[in-house]
Amino acid sequence: MRQPHNFTAADEQILSLGRVFQSLREEDNFDALIATTLSYLQEQFEYNLIWIALYDRLNHVLFGKGGITPSSDISYLKQRVVLNPGDLLEQVVIEQHPLGVPDLRAEIRAEGWQQLAQNFNIQGTIIAPISYKNRCLGLVLLGSQRWGYLLSGVTRAKLMMVLGELAAVLYEMEMNLQHKQTKRFDELLLPLLENLRTLNNLEQRLEALVEATHQFVLPARTRIYWFNREERYFWRRINNKNVNRGFLPKAQEAVTKITVNDLSDFYFALSLNEIVWIGEGRSSLQSNFTLKLLQRLQVRSLLAAPIICQKDLLGFLAVEATEPRIWAEADKNFIKGAAGLISLLAPSEETESTIQKIQAHAHITGHIAQGIYSDYQVQEILDNCATQILQQLAATRFLLLQYDPEQNNYQIFYQSHLHSHRLPLSNLDALKDVDWQLLLRATEGVAIENLEEDLRFFNWHPALIKNGVRSLVISNCAPNYPPHALLAIANETHRSWTTLEKELVQIVAQQLGVILRQRQLHQRTEQQQKILHSFQRCLRILEDSQGAKTQPLQQLEQTALEQIASILNCSLAVLIAWQSGENVAKIIPGVIANSHFEILTDTPLPLQTEALIQWAITTDGILALTVDDLPPTTRKWFNGAGIGQILVMALRTTPDHHPTGVVAIADHLERQWSEDCLRVTETLVYQMAWSRRWLQISQMLQSKTEELSLLNWYKHRRLEDLQRTVTQLLTQMQDLGIPDHEMTQMRYQQLLLQLDKTNASMKALLKLEVWQLQMSWETIPIARLLKRSLERVDNLVKQQKLWVGVHGLGQQQQAQESEQNHSLLPQSSLAIAGDVVKIELVLHELLIAACQRSTDGGRIDIWCRRSDQRLLEVSITDNGFIQPQLLTELTQNASKDLLASSGFEQSLALHLQICQKLMHQLGGELHIYQLPDGRAVSRLLLPLASNINPL
Repeated sequence: MRQPHNFTAADEQILSLGRVFQSLREEDNFDALIATTLSYLQEQFEYNLIWIALYDRLNHVLFGKGGITPSSDISYLKQRVVLNPGDLLEQVVIEQHPLGVPDLRAEIRAEGWQQLAQNFNIQGTIIAPISYKNRCLGLVLLGSQRWGYLLSGVTRAKLMMVLGELAAVLYEMEMNLQHKQTKRFDELLLPLLENLRTLNNLEQRLEALVEATHQFVLPARTRIYWFNREERYFWRRINNKNVNRGFLPKAQEAVTKITVNDLSDFYFALSLNEIVWIGEGRSSLQSNFTLKLLQRLQVRSLLAAPIICQKDLLGFLAVEATEPRIWAEADKNFIKGAAGLISLLAPSEETESTIQKIQAHAHITGHIAQGIYSDYQVQEILDNCATQILQQLAATRFLLLQYDPEQNNYQIFYQSHLHSHRLPLSNLDALKDVDWQLLLRATEGVAIENLEEDLRFFNWHPALIKNGVRSLVISNCAPNYPPHALLAIANETHRSWTTLEKELVQIVAQQLGVILRQRQLHQRTEQQQKILHSFQRCLRILEDSQGAKTQPLQQLEQTALEQIASILNCSLAVLIAWQSGENVAKIIPGVIANSHFEILTDTPLPLQTEALIQWAITTDGILALTVDDLPPTTRKWFNGAGIGQILVMALRTTPDHHPTGVVAIADHLERQWSEDCLRVTETLVYQMAWSRRWLQISQMLQSKTEELSLLNWYKHRRLEDLQRTVTQLLTQMQDLGIPDHEMTQMRYQQLLLQLDKTNASMKALLKLEVWQLQMSWETIPIARLLKRSLERVDNLVKQQKLWVGVHGLGQQQQAQESEQNHSLLPQSSLAIAGDVVKIELVLHELLIAACQRSTDGGRIDIWCRRSDQRLLEVSITDNGFIQPQLLTELTQNASKDLLASSGFEQSLALHLQICQKLMHQLGGELHIYQLPDGRAVSRLLLPLASNINPL
């Protein structure tokens, strides 16, 4: 009897699954594993498209390992697929869960596969991960020509079991490979270290490292490239086939060069101590630089590790492959370690050179330090320092910059350059904030190897490149402080700068910063002294104004404006002034540096409508403006082409006093002023306002005092004269008695008429000349004037028995003895013009002074002669004594202390001074002096009357 065969199909599937598991466990060949899995999937599942791919998690790439298609072409199934965000394949890799697609032809998230599905009519699709221990190792894509065709529960379980077993075997193979590589790493590294210890020179050690690296990574070529810092290129020094043992220039010229300018990204990556790798479709560099580098080295894959010693790039170790290759982590680690060993070995070759450089650097810094603590001139220190630095660093230009906050730029404090044909560099703009912060935080010099490609200090590039600068290292003279002083060492060619060189620049910059700081403190002291001098000079004007012969107010204004311009170092300083009650101001020029700051100073400015005046008087303190703030009406007169920044401030004393002026200051648009200068300027303007007001009040009071003194003297003398006349008339009337006949009555009437005339003149004096003198215009012969003047002093002459003679009027007459009557002087054709009464009073005052000075029985001579066509000179000479102090006070140029008391009779000096001022108002002059023989002279110059008939 035959046995029943129930579940034969199921048993067969289990047996088939067991055989696949056993084959996968026993297989140690990678390609055989893929073939076994593919054969099982093709046998057990009815899918027209099967694709197996392995996942590279480092590069996020799927590598196709084979499969089946409806056609015989399976080339597409062995391609490399880069995973992109949003793709179905990436979703399966990341989530590690199977994914079903009803129609692959319409799935836009499967780029590339959509076109393949349309070609082969692939619809229902399953994408399943190959994962083990939450690690995705690859995936399987199964596609059917039926829409929505998915696996059943049992069939799906079999698929996941096969893929799970495949993942476990792949994971074990990967772990074994890593273990073998690690073991091999140790096997190569330990003998290499022992070998390096026994080798004699650097060249042999480099050869050993190249061979060990080549043996471990197994590339097509392994090479060491060395960096030429001055000319900025890499040259091939060692390779695994042909070792280059020489360092002669000819040997260097024979090797292949890689210039930094051609492959700047590659160079910058190495400078940052980063490994550069280029593998199958992936690169650590940008695509354009990757292609250029591969073409330059004539390779398909590259792994390069930098050789860095003390932050300086010495070169790089490169392994090159002529075919696309995926670089394993073990390869990267080994080459990085080998490059690190070279970094440790390389300094021994240049130890002697480094020691010499350090000694040279110490000599430079020591010389500067000696200059700081000695009496060396700053120029000498900088000259020596620049020469040694440029020679030591093989540079061409030495720049010491100092920030000027008022100009908002960097001034060239000192510069030196080797090439005499190069023009000196001009001032540089202020730094951008990013560059300011860079220098503030930098602990060493900031190096720029190629100025045309580097974005740092970008706003300096035009000026530097124009002057031939192509690379430089720049350092803050005060680290961790704002970069107000900078040292820059520049070169005319592209070059790199070593750490030792940058440290030298930093140390020298710090030492020079001390010198600049000392100089800055000295300048600040000088600035304070300059400010003190400005205050002293402005205050001295008030002292000098007492004896100033002309315009102390104008002198104060000019000096104050000059001092303000000196403190601010500005190009324009003017005063807009007006008197109280006026509606129009005038411009008083103070300082105008050049034609670019000239303004229309003869323009009258209405107070109510001129914006600059109104802005200033409504602002407490200094108001800062720019030329763009001015209205068109102001720009018509404030029109200097160089005017940019403007400061205005009103001349204000107290809130109760109205401003009487505005100080306007201007300079170019880029100009900035420090707070110290603005505070000093504000104080100077306040001082100017008070001093100007004091001078105006002082001049007004002094003028009023002189005017009232003159009026008082004049009225007193006139009243004396009137009193004398009235007394004489009354005496004569008393002598006549009561008129009893016609002749007596006639005489009596004449006396009454004269008395009435005298009274009328007294009324005119009291009515017309109350607070100021009134000048009349008359003419009188000089002879008559002298006769009347002599009659008025006749009693005094007789009392002192003086001899008085008048000379120069034609026939000379001499006075007899004091007891005799004076002879009548002959009339002369010489006549004077002016206010005769006042001239007569002056002449009377001079005759009284001459009589009082003269001793009894003395002599007084009066000389008359024409001085010129306009003036008549009358000189009164006596033998009396004049005190020197009186002569000093009568000198117009001599100052007088109004509060000081005089050692002689003050009324005499005051009267003579009044006479001098009165004669000046009448168009004449009065001079009093002493001749060498001791005689005193009162020299009076009177205006002549032309074509006047004698009265």
